[in-house]
Amino acid sequence: MRDMTIPESGSKRKLLESAELLFAEKGFEAVSVRDITQLAKTNVAAVNYHFGSRDGLLTLVMLRYMVPVTEERLARLDAVERKWSEKSAPLEEIIDALVRPIVNQVRKSELSERVFYKLIGRIFAQQGDGLPAPIEDQLRQVVERFTRAFADALPSVPTEELVWRMHFMAGGMIHMLTHQDLLQRITDGAAGAPTMETILSRFTHFAVSGLRDGVDIAETAKPVEVIAAVEAVEAVESDEAAEVAEVAEFAEFAEVAEVAEVTDVTDVTEVTEVTEVTEVTEVTEVTEVTEVTEVTEVTEVTEEPGVKRNPQTTFDF
Repeated sequence: MRDMTIPESGSKRKLLESAELLFAEKGFEAVSVRDITQLAKTNVAAVNYHFGSRDGLLTLVMLRYMVPVTEERLARLDAVERKWSEKSAPLEEIIDALVRPIVNQVRKSELSERVFYKLIGRIFAQQGDGLPAPIEDQLRQVVERFTRAFADALPSVPTEELVWRMHFMAGGMIHMLTHQDLLQRITDGAAGAPTMETILSRFTHFAVSGLRDGVDIAETAKPVEVIAAVEAVEAVESDEAAEVAEVAEFAEFAEVAEVAEVTDVTDVTEVTEVTEVTEVTEVTEVTEVTEVTEVTEVTEVTEEPGVKRNPQTTFDF
């Protein structure tokens, strides 16, 4: 990690604080050295004198906030992996290890919560050559560690698909951090004023659903969820078994192991007694009824003298 020397007072401190505020509100590219020195009430040469260049000032701002966040992220992920050393960690806990350090570090920052989140969001969103090498190295380490953790939790998701899902999740996190003010304005307050803890909970549920999309619930479910899923399957199987037993009751009038196909039955005297079958294409064995493949057509039911049919007894298969 690059050494960070944060002055306690003086013009260097004023320049640093002014740069943090302007970067958070306007973005890194939109802020000039003159903007910073005007807000800090120092001369233009002060930036080069204290930081070497504008990029030197930018790097120090990023490192000041990203180093603690990165260190806590990796420490939390280590703790999660130790806790679940025998199996893959739940997605909720991995995501919490990724996002919660941002909330924890804001409490230690001298910036307001709103400015801190916007500044962190802009650091995450910084792309291309605008990201200082030390910050890029840190983020690469975070990406590698968390990609392995998500891959362990979602073994059936192909690597390419997983990388894109993580990319979308990161985009949602950046938007969540940097555009809360905009959300309030464009919704006329419909978004409410939730605490950051509530926002994080909503984000975690959203991210878990996106990462887990199309994955068998048993693959990533917690133990209690697995039990509930198994019980649901058993209940369905029990209902199916009951239906099979009910069908078997209707078949007790005869013992036929298998009827492959009955294409045309012209004469059947009654449901409970078969007295005459005019045409049966094939009967393979007469032992027990376990399966009736198809009954194509029943064309006529006749009455045997002295036997009355009950016209209300019908079966719609």
